[in-house]
Amino acid sequence: MEAGTHTVTNQAPPLVGYDVYACDRALSEAVARHLPGELHGEAERELRALGRATGSEQVREWGEQANAFPPRLRTHDRYGRRIDEVDFHPAWHRLLGKSVSAGLTDAWGRPGGHVRRAAGFLVATQAEAGHGCPVSMTHAAVPALRTEPEVAAVWEPLAASRVYERELRPAASKAGVLLGMGLTEKQGGSDVRANTTSARPLAAAGEYVLTGHKWFCSAPMSDAFLVLARAPGGLTCFLVPRVLDDGSRNAFALQRLKDKLGNRSNASAEVEFDGTTWARRIGEEGRGLRTVMGMVAATRLDCVLGSAALMRQAVAQAVHHASYRAAFGGLLVDKPLMRNVLADLAVESEAATVLGMRLAAAYDSGTERDLALLRIAVPAAKYWVTKRCVPVVAEALECLGGNGYVEESGLPRLLRESPLNSVWEGAGNVQALDVLRALRTEPAALDAYLREVGEARGADPRLDRAIRGLLTELSDLEGVEARARRLAERLALVLQGALLVRWAPPEVADAFCAGRLGGEAGTAFGTLPPAPGLRAVVERARPVE
Repeated sequence: MEAGTHTVTNQAPPLVGYDVYACDRALSEAVARHLPGELHGEAERELRALGRATGSEQVREWGEQANAFPPRLRTHDRYGRRIDEVDFHPAWHRLLGKSVSAGLTDAWGRPGGHVRRAAGFLVATQAEAGHGCPVSMTHAAVPALRTEPEVAAVWEPLAASRVYERELRPAASKAGVLLGMGLTEKQGGSDVRANTTSARPLAAAGEYVLTGHKWFCSAPMSDAFLVLARAPGGLTCFLVPRVLDDGSRNAFALQRLKDKLGNRSNASAEVEFDGTTWARRIGEEGRGLRTVMGMVAATRLDCVLGSAALMRQAVAQAVHHASYRAAFGGLLVDKPLMRNVLADLAVESEAATVLGMRLAAAYDSGTERDLALLRIAVPAAKYWVTKRCVPVVAEALECLGGNGYVEESGLPRLLRESPLNSVWEGAGNVQALDVLRALRTEPAALDAYLREVGEARGADPRLDRAIRGLLTELSDLEGVEARARRLAERLALVLQGALLVRWAPPEVADAFCAGRLGGEAGTAFGTLPPAPGLRAVVERARPVE
């Protein structure tokens, strides 16, 4: 029996043993909205199974273990032979196996694949974000592989497989593979045109050897990597397998692993190619950037989805805590000021989810309009949603008070992870400039965007004013580079507002338009104008079925 002074009271129970998917109304409604009836039933069953697993105590424990015991580099074996391997905690492999078996690398070849896969990615990331890196890159590599049909015929079915095999073996002997990429170098960063890795052609068509280095190579135990190197014809994309067809190891020297702020379960390495590294050309010589852009666009959307997942989990934890924690004579969730904070966070989370799922649906539809929309909406969404992730997670942590600052709450890990997606696949300036590039060179992209937001015109006067203001801003592109961030932000906000007005409950859309488009809120969370609907917004975000 515990001593009276040690009786624990007024603590929220752990948020475990729940269905992460079914309890996320914004997400489950988006799946129902974007999938036709004949696909929805099967997708719902798969996503609910993944949701229950993700919310289980066991999978949450795997996420904790994968981060508490980060990967370890082994450059040589006990006999001094170079092996260049990375050891991961078993929990990492279990998480990867769970996500691969749930179809999170299989989107391109099945009906509704992108919506189903995006929803699953958003769910699985809430258990542990680091393992989403190889999952994302494997999924995103498919467009680049398809530029070489012979290569795609071998690698695409393996990438889309629901079997995870951790051993390094020739791809032909495996039931499933993971793919990574290495684009950035020490001197270039996001400026991949500064690439100095060289590619020398061999006698066999399409075969080369590489000399150079990559500054960031994530998930270095993947089976192959898409990399950029300079061939005689210019910057070119290549596939670099870890193990060659004869079973020998390719020259792929891991120099060190990065000591990162967050994302600690996932290894990010510096890798050297020694002049004998075998590579297969993907796409034409000199067209490497064009070849990899399909992969980059897909991983950028995953950055949006990953940030939406972190926000959703942080908001779920905050609302859950406030629903049990009592202070000043009542539950926190019933206090008007805390309700305002929680509603503000919930609106931000739902806006990110609705936008990410709409863009996934655009991939599935494949219409000219939707593909054009992706060209401008993906970099705008990547710019804005990933930047909102840090303040959302930080505010949610504060809702738990000192309990949120303690590692056991899980919020510190979410906070360390929260800046990552803003940095990966091009930081904020890169995204904003890509928006400008689309505006200048692809008129169909802006037309598709305006048609999309035009679907909601007349439904909310604040949205209508924001659309008019955006049109005014777009009419004068003089000196636009200096205000490219503002423009990307406005494009994302107006699109989020239009989608919420069309599809979200009125109280959610009203709060968003008031706080983000109408100038009726302050800059911190919890400054929405008081409204009766805020209670319903918070209740909608509560992780209960």
